[in-house]
Amino acid sequence: MGRACAHALPLVPLGQSLSPRCRSGCGATADNISSFSGCKTECQLNLQPLSFKATPEGFKDMDKILEAVMLSQHPTSVKHSLVRHILEAAKKPLDSKQCWAMFELSTKLILLGDTKFKKDVGKEVLEAFAQNHTAEFESFFNAKFILKLLQDGYGTLSIRSVGILEYIRLGLKYIQDKPPADEIFQVLQIEILRIVCERPGSKVCASISKLLVEFPRCIPSGKFQVVFCQQLVRSIGQFQFSSEEEDEIVEFLDQVNKVSDLLQRIWRTRTAAIIPSLRELFTVISSEGSEGPSNALATVVQYVPLELMDGVIRNLTNDDSITDKELMTALTNMVDWLSWPLARNIDKWIIGLLKGLAAVKKFSILIEVTLSKIEQVFSRLFYPIVRAGALDVLKYMLLSFQHSPEAFHVLVSDIPKLFVSLSKEESNSGTSWLQQLSELVHCMIFRFSGFPDLYEPVIEALKDFPIPNEEKIKHLLSQNAWTSQKNALAPLYPRLATKSDTGRIGLANLGNTCYMNSIIQALFTASDFRHAVMILKESDSQSLMMKLQWLFAFLEHSQRPAIFPSSFLKASSPPWFNPGAQQDCSEYLKYLLDRLHEEEKTGKRISHRLKCTCNGSHIEDHVPGKTLIERMFGGKMVTKIHCHCCHNVSFREEVFTDLSLAFPPPCKALQRSGSSYDCNISMEIIGSDNLASQVKPQHKTSKSPIKQKQAKSKEPSIRVVPFEILGAHAKEKEDPSYSRLMRDDNSYLFSSIPKNDFAMATGEKALDSASSRSVSDLINYFLSPELLSGDNRYYCDKCTSLQEAEKVVELTGSPLYLILTLLRFSFDLPTKRRKKILDNVSIPLVLKIPIRIIAEKEEQIINAEKPVCHLRNWKRFTEDATCLSITYDLFCVVVHSGISSESGHYYCYGRENVDVNSGIGPRVSLESESRADDQWYLYNDTRVSFSSFESVSNVTNYFPKDTAYVLFYRQRGARHTCLDGEHILASVRLHGEAALSKELMESISKDNIQYLQEEEKEARKRSGSTPPSTTPIWWRRFDDDENGGPSGSCGPAAGGGSDLGSFGRLIF
Repeated sequence: MGRACAHALPLVPLGQSLSPRCRSGCGATADNISSFSGCKTECQLNLQPLSFKATPEGFKDMDKILEAVMLSQHPTSVKHSLVRHILEAAKKPLDSKQCWAMFELSTKLILLGDTKFKKDVGKEVLEAFAQNHTAEFESFFNAKFILKLLQDGYGTLSIRSVGILEYIRLGLKYIQDKPPADEIFQVLQIEILRIVCERPGSKVCASISKLLVEFPRCIPSGKFQVVFCQQLVRSIGQFQFSSEEEDEIVEFLDQVNKVSDLLQRIWRTRTAAIIPSLRELFTVISSEGSEGPSNALATVVQYVPLELMDGVIRNLTNDDSITDKELMTALTNMVDWLSWPLARNIDKWIIGLLKGLAAVKKFSILIEVTLSKIEQVFSRLFYPIVRAGALDVLKYMLLSFQHSPEAFHVLVSDIPKLFVSLSKEESNSGTSWLQQLSELVHCMIFRFSGFPDLYEPVIEALKDFPIPNEEKIKHLLSQNAWTSQKNALAPLYPRLATKSDTGRIGLANLGNTCYMNSIIQALFTASDFRHAVMILKESDSQSLMMKLQWLFAFLEHSQRPAIFPSSFLKASSPPWFNPGAQQDCSEYLKYLLDRLHEEEKTGKRISHRLKCTCNGSHIEDHVPGKTLIERMFGGKMVTKIHCHCCHNVSFREEVFTDLSLAFPPPCKALQRSGSSYDCNISMEIIGSDNLASQVKPQHKTSKSPIKQKQAKSKEPSIRVVPFEILGAHAKEKEDPSYSRLMRDDNSYLFSSIPKNDFAMATGEKALDSASSRSVSDLINYFLSPELLSGDNRYYCDKCTSLQEAEKVVELTGSPLYLILTLLRFSFDLPTKRRKKILDNVSIPLVLKIPIRIIAEKEEQIINAEKPVCHLRNWKRFTEDATCLSITYDLFCVVVHSGISSESGHYYCYGRENVDVNSGIGPRVSLESESRADDQWYLYNDTRVSFSSFESVSNVTNYFPKDTAYVLFYRQRGARHTCLDGEHILASVRLHGEAALSKELMESISKDNIQYLQEEEKEARKRSGSTPPSTTPIWWRRFDDDENGGPSGSCGPAAGGGSDLGSFGRLIF
């Protein structure tokens, strides 16, 4: 098949067949217009361009010649040559018929051309003939023709083709100043509005925008202009794009920018269209759909003047016709806009709406959106192109979400990954982002302190960045909080969370109630006390004890991940506690135990009187038997004061439920004279064969509290424990030098009494830290003699005046549970501020306490009406006194995180501590001594996690503000050493399970069913979308208000992953 000769192209009228013969004489004939067969080589090599004669006949069928050339296989250079001749011919006079033919052909090439070359030729021809034959083009390019194009399409081209709009834009250039233009523009205004109302895609909308930007007269006018803007917003909301090819993404972004730029131009000339456009925008983003509105809407908001933002948001949040569901959906979709690259002011609008919702107390919306979208916002920080806006929104979300650590904890596990990613950027901007993030994370750790197991990896990632000062942190937190009444937020929006892997149940923080939660979990961990409370009958006790029974029962048997202790908080809070304010957990514990004791005592007294009345017997004031609090926590101590003037010794016996241990003054160095123990060197190994041997001195290195076993070890029971020997337990050594009195001063006569009168506490520290003090030190300081002098002199009844005296305290009764409170809080007079002693105190796993067995004569003096005797007489019968060393095992530590009693956070470490001989609790195999590798748990409000004694011992090393505050010990072998002989084994089932009342078991079962129904309901919707409408069954029993106390849990999450998708997923 040979090439067609240019000079062989015929000039034949329309309708005639084209069977041309080569004019070179070669005799070749054409089977079709595109090629010749048998054409000579010389003819092909000597093709001559066609020339037109300057006569009307010479231009006859010029359109068909051009069409034939476009369809032929001529070289492009030949085609270009022919086109140039035609363009030159366009400058010549032509009849209207030929002009129309050329207009029709060029239109056909532009709209239906299958190559770029054909389309470009069509544009060139149309431009040439339109410029030189204006009147004919006005007649051809009329309103009727344009209307037909837009309503019927062209040939195979659909009415929604971008090509039609491009063709109209091209033609308008040559008639825009002509009389027919007005009619055309009117048609275009109507038709373009109609097209936009049909929701075209991004390509068509971009083509429309290009047309309207170039020819503003095409923009609908009057009231239709507002409608056009609204419909254009709706069209943008439906833009969809799924490709991940970068070139296609860039093209899509360009199309969207063209459309939003058109809106900006219209708004500049007609500001009245902005508000209606924004209303339509809100309608789009507040409506729920299968796919949701396009993120391309972000380009619309960026052009709204910021000075309108406050008014728009204020009207939006105060409009009663807008539902909370619509506001939540709109805000959720707006947060998605942060994925749109290079959009401006999106973060300002999102933060503005968040603030607006907070101003009208729409906290449920804020909580739900924050928890559902904060991971997505955080993941955008991995992308530099959208990082700035995402970081601003993340800052506000975290700094405003101050009622719960849940939002922050969702991100904790991914924070180190982000720091690693930003560090790899090795740029000034990357360093700046790191510094801002470091400051933000430190603020959140400060606000939600007390999660050492979560924060240790984060602290490690932040170690190279400065810690902002406390004043700056407090300033940031105070500026962004939704409300100062944080307690109003906690029960507002419960979310169902997964139950802890530990199987334990948490307690929801009801607004700075961590002080109560930590104490309740500590008491619950005291197995003997817990079982004793749970087997009580309602007739045995008063309302508070029964509330505690129900709370304990639900903590043990509920299916919920966390319990809301609203009723118990209301019943057990001291009257002077301000709701929502942070309180001292030790003060709360003392009040709680005293209330429980007094209520039971009162109940026993009333029951005893009723019994005596029925029997007709004499009513005695003394009620036999101890209360449960006395049996569990009650101990005795005797305070002796020796007057230096008259040498009389006065006695005062007291009952205690806890020992408050003061810190020795800084001037009293805790030198361990008489101690064979060095905290880092001397050790004793106790193995499963109970053999002891010396090991070589070695220095220990503290391990991270996070890098610990999460379950009990199955290795042989071998452990390394330092062992401290003090006082009477080291007979061959001198008395300790850290007594409050100097032992070489003979005027302090208690100091000369034999050593067994002042038996000292000892402790086995399973995991010692590099602290200068231990719990044993504080107990020995508590038991050592104290000089009363100066302003602190003692009033002696015999001398009837203030005298110098010496005071000493001795423990004479051992409680089953020993509670030790470290007095860390004091009032600093110079600064007039409450302060906290942050000294690290090592906590012994096993503690030995000296209990003095009072001699008969001494007991007579103590119980006398005036418990006083002379020192000489007292010395005679003290020589026969004996002292027992009672062993206690640590099972719970309440930790305070913060720098003041008026702020901070409480959490506790605990383990199940059941003596193998007690007959109570699960039948597990325990050694006779406590093990350092026993399973510990960390109770932090709703969050319960696995932990270890290593974490307990080292928490202050890693988090200096987190210090042990209240310690709980259980007496080992208490069944054999308890002096009163009372036990609580009655009504306890096999395997240590307490026999609960029928009513209580039914309530638990009903609440578990209700929880499962709530969980099913939430699963069908979305997690925690609406608060349960009913109060949990188990609270109704004690609540005065039937609607009090929401069910479920709002416990903090423990981190989560991020979707760090491709560039395409980032945007769309």
